[in-house]
Amino acid sequence: MDDFNKQSTLQPPYWKPENRVAGDAGSGAGTAARMKLADKAADMKDRVTDFGRKAVDTLDHSRETAAEALDASASTLHSRGDQLSGAAHSAASKIHSTANYVRNTDLKGMADDVEHMLKRHPVQTLAAAAFLGFLVGRAFRGYD
Repeated sequence: MDDFNKQSTLQPPYWKPENRVAGDAGSGAGTAARMKLADKAADMKDRVTDFGRKAVDTLDHSRETAAEALDASASTLHSRGDQLSGAAHSAASKIHSTANYVRNTDLKGMADDVEHMLKRHPVQTLAAAAFLGFLVGRAFRGYD
């Protein structure tokens, strides 16, 4: 019985790292695969980040272009407002205000403002959405 309880000191336990065979390709291949996957994930993250940055830049440029067009329309209304009426001056002032809002507010700010407005006026929002849906439905239905 003494021989059974006596542990051999010649062979270390199988779970120790020094017991690995020098040519063990399994762990090296796994490490290489993990590194390759990590590189691909980092590359994909960089691509998505660049795409998002380009999209925001494009939208910011579009905001400036829209604001300039609104300003030009408002100026035209102001210049011809003397001929038309005070309503034209009022409309031109509102268009100038809209142009300034578009120029000075980023997309997140605009989304927050729209959300706030929708919460303040839910009935009017639903009515406008229904009307817009009706118009879009008529446009896609065509002429029967």
